[in-house]
Amino acid sequence: MNVAIIGATGYGGAELLRFLQHHPYVNECMLYSSSQDGIDLSLSFPHVGEGKTLRKIDIEQIAATSDAVFLATPPGVSSELAPLLIERGIKVIDLSGDFRLKDGTLYEKWYKRQAANDVYLKQAVYGLTEWNREHIREAQLLSNPGCYPTATLLGLAPLVKNRFIEEQSIIVDAKSGVSGAGRQASLNTHFSEVNESVKIYKVNEHQHIPEIEQMLTEWNERIQPITFSTHLIPMTRGIMATIYAKAKTDLSLEMLVDLYKTSYETSTFVRIRQAGQFPATKEVYGSNYCDIGIAYDERTGRVTVVSVIDNLVKGAAGQSIQNFNLMMGWDETSGLLFAPIYP
Repeated sequence: MNVAIIGATGYGGAELLRFLQHHPYVNECMLYSSSQDGIDLSLSFPHVGEGKTLRKIDIEQIAATSDAVFLATPPGVSSELAPLLIERGIKVIDLSGDFRLKDGTLYEKWYKRQAANDVYLKQAVYGLTEWNREHIREAQLLSNPGCYPTATLLGLAPLVKNRFIEEQSIIVDAKSGVSGAGRQASLNTHFSEVNESVKIYKVNEHQHIPEIEQMLTEWNERIQPITFSTHLIPMTRGIMATIYAKAKTDLSLEMLVDLYKTSYETSTFVRIRQAGQFPATKEVYGSNYCDIGIAYDERTGRVTVVSVIDNLVKGAAGQSIQNFNLMMGWDETSGLLFAPIYP
């Protein structure tokens, strides 16, 4: 099978190439760029090696030579390219946020740009793999979840779906490495601004908030707006989402650990820690794993969930390949079964 990556010069595109060029069912991975066509990708990313020339975006050529296309493009670009590819019968996996929100007016409010056509918003399947496998298998347009929503939703799903927590009590304290901001240089990601500092940003206005709430209310229609705070940490990769919620009834730590292990017993890439153990971002570095630890405070009646992922892998490229595998009828772990890099 031949695949294409549009937007191969960003971090997400480079990670896609790193995995796809060794994927057991991918024969060729062609690279496309709107600004660097004709240039060898090794000039931007020497680690991928030479001989990978970026091509000019030509929809007809892409459709004629590719069975599936990964869109690793900025918001606003995918909404224009995806329909053209879908009309030509190509399966599309979009890593941007253009098709994640079903309500176009909500997208315009949070992303500050025009929404995609409603026809494609309705057609897009949300690719939170562990909880939407059946729909993903039938998808032609796959909307890959954001990095923060992936860590948060995987951490919350067992509690919300089983209605173990008060619907108005969810608080998420999330932290991300600098690569989550992309490769484009900015003052906010300048070394001297980020190093030896922790910074909160987009307080109460992060664009991933409605994406998280959309999924939570699909699982439980009584869920209320959440409190979601994001912080920039001086590290390259990783997300840690620390989630707090009030239990509806008395629980026990053993009950919660059993709930999570049962919920994810068929999910290779979600690993639940034993009682009293909590994951660190380093322990999933460079991998497609999401590691989760749980605590219960009998004094306050609150559940604490700690969920960690690599934002560029399980939060982007890795999860998109996991979804691609399902769309093609393969084992979802194909090309992704490798241990994290440590230390």
